Amino acid sequence: MSTHVGPVDVDALRARLDRAAAAAAIAGVDALLIAPGSDLRYLIGAGGTSFERLTCLVVPVGGVPVLVVPKLEHPGYADIPTDELGVDVATWVDGEDPYALVKRALKGNRTAVSDMMPALHALRLRDAVSADQVLAGPVLRELRMRKDDTEVAALRKAGAAIDRVHARMAEWLRPGRTEAEVGADIAAAIVAEGHVAAEFVIVASGPNGASPHHDLSDRVIEAGDVVVVDIGGPVAEGYNSDSTRNYVLGEPRDADVWQTYAVLRAAQQAAVDAVRPGVTCEAVDAAARDIISDAGFGEYFVHRTGHGIGLDVHEDPYIVGGNDLPLEPGMAFSVEPGIYLPGRWGARIEDIVIATADGVESVNNRPHELVVLPT
Repeated sequence: MSTHVGPVDVDALRARLDRAAAAAAIAGVDALLIAPGSDLRYLIGAGGTSFERLTCLVVPVGGVPVLVVPKLEHPGYADIPTDELGVDVATWVDGEDPYALVKRALKGNRTAVSDMMPALHALRLRDAVSADQVLAGPVLRELRMRKDDTEVAALRKAGAAIDRVHARMAEWLRPGRTEAEVGADIAAAIVAEGHVAAEFVIVASGPNGASPHHDLSDRVIEAGDVVVVDIGGPVAEGYNSDSTRNYVLGEPRDADVWQTYAVLRAAQQAAVDAVRPGVTCEAVDAAARDIISDAGFGEYFVHRTGHGIGLDVHEDPYIVGGNDLPLEPGMAFSVEPGIYLPGRWGARIEDIVIATADGVESVNNRPHELVVLPT
């Protein structure tokens, strides 16, 4: 079943297919074999879903792309203008060999397969076409991590939608309710405010805030709790939001909250301010990490400063020590340092930003301060 939503920009998709084939040639492979998922949506506007039956887009170097798809699932791709895109379609029915259709579309035996292609298909493709396989991710990420104007517009739309959810937090977040109850209300609001789904909802109250990837629990939220709310999801165009803000129910019970939170705010702002073309990913990470470490909290900042975002919530580029990739206009990623004090409380401030020709644009514009809610 296709996950395509909304109109297709034929010219943009055709250009992506051409760039993907050119990138494959540069990488020294004869074809890309793209399974259902975000790579497929990037190239033809439909993400599809992977089942035991093979669906695969073959993007050969110097040839015609071919979408191999089960006949019973072909209607899900009916709104994709394959003729205009220059993509042939090869359908098959149960009892036929779809891997032979892939082999027929190939000119050469060195293939790059989708990073998330199920082993069920990757291994059978390898055997069927006697192919030397590498991952397609390193080829496609060179295209996907530089967002075009249409993609940037979708990220702005997603950022504004998740900001509207954070603006409503006082409706749901109060003492006596469980994290799960608050999370259910937030998930409904994520859809109501313009997303097609709630991809994730983190409501981490009190000591749970010291776990960066806490989800939801039956813990009852109490007066004095600091609460980390990290939420996001895709809009109709497929591009994702991801924003974290922090709330406190009345006066925080821990005396060090305000001073520690001020360090976190300074670190997050320093990292955002560091973003501009030519600056490396690791330098942005260091801008936040140095402030937190100098204040004595280095051991409590336990993850990278950010991750790329687009059709996937986590994609290249990654804002982390050791990544010397220079930023370029169109690269979109999170800036989200955190401080996590085990058994006590934690906080994380997260914006999605986009490197521009002369600096940075944030698609999230809610205040960064610790928001005090009534008890």
